[in-house]
Amino acid sequence: QVQLVESGGGLVQPGGSLKLTCAASGDIFSINTMNWYRQTPGKEREWVARISKFGRAEEADSVKGRFGISIDSTRNTFLRMNNLNVEDAARYYCNAETSDMIYWGNGTLVTVSS
Repeated sequence: QVQLVESGGGLVQPGGSLKLTCAASGDIFSINTMNWYRQTPGKEREWVARISKFGRAEEADSVKGRFGISIDSTRNTFLRMNNLNVEDAARYYCNAETSDMIYWGNGTLVTVSS
């Protein structure tokens, strides 16, 4: 079992930055890949970025160049978000992929408004 807790969301002005954290606990060394997703009401959950346990990272085209994902040795995962715009406002979720399971956190809310 893996437990995930997201934090770091909040209110930011357009053009601002935030750093989200996904704290992993439990059977952390079973985790192969960590992902960040986001969702706004009425829309499907959108994949944002992923990183493997070896540090291989990939970001969605919509955030490439503005967002960066990183991971530490205990599988805590971070999403650095720069130059935020109103389209980035959403609830952000992390998930952990093991060989046979996918775990989700409860999300952290990002609001972008002037």
